[in-house]
Amino acid sequence: MGEKRPYKARKPGGGRQKRKPEYDAGKNLKEQMEATVLLYKDGMTLQAIADALSLNPIKVRKLLITAGVYESDIAETVQHTFYKYRETQSYKDAVLSTASELKLSKASVTSYLPYEKGVYFPSITSTEKISVGAERQRRYRAVKKLRAAPTEEHLWTVLIYQKVRFNTYSGLPFSYEIRKGRSGEYTKELWIDRRENSKSLAWSSVLLALGNVKEVGAVVDRPKALGDIRGVTYIYGMFYRFGLIDVPDEVKEKMNKCGCVAKG
Repeated sequence: MGEKRPYKARKPGGGRQKRKPEYDAGKNLKEQMEATVLLYKDGMTLQAIADALSLNPIKVRKLLITAGVYESDIAETVQHTFYKYRETQSYKDAVLSTASELKLSKASVTSYLPYEKGVYFPSITSTEKISVGAERQRRYRAVKKLRAAPTEEHLWTVLIYQKVRFNTYSGLPFSYEIRKGRSGEYTKELWIDRRENSKSLAWSSVLLALGNVKEVGAVVDRPKALGDIRGVTYIYGMFYRFGLIDVPDEVKEKMNKCGCVAKG
């Protein structure tokens, strides 16, 4: 046998180079989803969309589910069952448990779930590209998932409530936008618009308040009951709108001025 070559430490950033360094899977998936939504809005069938975009019909359906514009009884059943298990199980185990309960294959279950990578949230599709009805349905399904499993991922439902009117405990209206960084990705910093001034609300504050919700739908007497958190008066209004909490009867009239509390 020949002489053993001395070990040479690998340089930082070394390793196999990408064959297509310009390829961005997340961007590609997002573009496919947006194109699929546009064709679906034009009334095309899943097969017709698949033919037009050179995709598999099952992938077309999954893209539409990710965009929040496709619904069916089986899709709703699969997603509800999956998110129920997801509260206590890993993604893989939740898929297997769902498949077992519904007597479906693992592939069938995943085909009815939104993409977990590349396009992380259904709300990425621009609201300008879907109908008002589809946008309402998207919000309804988002808050329904959030109430069933109040996780950080589902709480990111806030993305599709940008520029929607909320009311504080005292009835003052406000809305918010979510800032984007230089790369164009969301920073998870909410910018509250209160007419006379604006202020930022950190995502960490929203998560802290979520952790203080003891029971979904239970009455929370006042904002401070969610914790001594900066911006909690706005979080209180958001959580009421999402159905995560209820409020005292005497407060509802002030907070329901826009008649916009989510139902479901």
